[in-house]
Amino acid sequence: MHKYLCSVGFGKYQKKKEITRLLDELEKSAVERRRIQIEPDSNLCEIRAEVAPGMGIVMAGETDEDGIFRREYYYPYLMADDVSSEVECSIQRHAEKETFAGLLDEARVGISLIFYLDNGFEYMERRMDQASLKVKSVKLTGLSEEGKILLPLHKTRKQIEKAQVAAKDRSSLLEAARNGDEDAMETLTIEDIDMYSQISRRVMKEDIYSIVDSSFMPSGIECDHYMVIGEIVGVKEKINRISEEMVYDLTLNCNDMVFHVGISKRNLLGEPVVGRRFKGQIWMQGIAVFDE
Repeated sequence: MHKYLCSVGFGKYQKKKEITRLLDELEKSAVERRRIQIEPDSNLCEIRAEVAPGMGIVMAGETDEDGIFRREYYYPYLMADDVSSEVECSIQRHAEKETFAGLLDEARVGISLIFYLDNGFEYMERRMDQASLKVKSVKLTGLSEEGKILLPLHKTRKQIEKAQVAAKDRSSLLEAARNGDEDAMETLTIEDIDMYSQISRRVMKEDIYSIVDSSFMPSGIECDHYMVIGEIVGVKEKINRISEEMVYDLTLNCNDMVFHVGISKRNLLGEPVVGRRFKGQIWMQGIAVFDE
């Protein structure tokens, strides 16, 4: 069973037999099917079964000589239209199967952000057709199996504007430091020392979530899993047409980066409202938009 099936409204499916029956049913009703002939006697087939707008399950495998689809693996997905990042993106194949990971050197989150490439089939088609593989933007989404809602921090308009300017300045300093600017490195070091000192004093009297407005940190040993705290800037409710479970599609602003998170209503503690914050572990996916 895939760990994040519950994130797209299939939390009630716990046994392997139930999931197999579900996948068989989705395979028959799915409309979107694609196939690539890798070698004369080998092909790769992808079936995308949508259970709500922009949400569903992808099944991949091979089609045999009799035209029968042999499923090898599957995963849930969530799609979004918001562009999350326009920095340089590199794509690498996973070792165990024909799937791909994307890597963004995103200064806003302070780490090299790795995500599961949701349109890996398109990437393989472009590679075979010798089309451009340059990525001009990435649309990120995350799936969460458990999360909670945090109250917002009270900020004045002046504080918000000051934070935006500070974030922009820090991004410029990080870029300069990457290019070898020693003054930028020294400035960043001093800023980090000052921030550590301020947090150490405040944490003695304040709750940690009143100090940390948003965060984006790797979680666990899998490289595309993250623990995030982000401001909710949009909320959509989606109903899984098969299980009739409700799934929240939350638009988050985390460290000035916008992406979507899908989570079942039954697994979310609290009421999601624009302005409040979401805290939870996510499996990051993304769609790479290629140059034409």
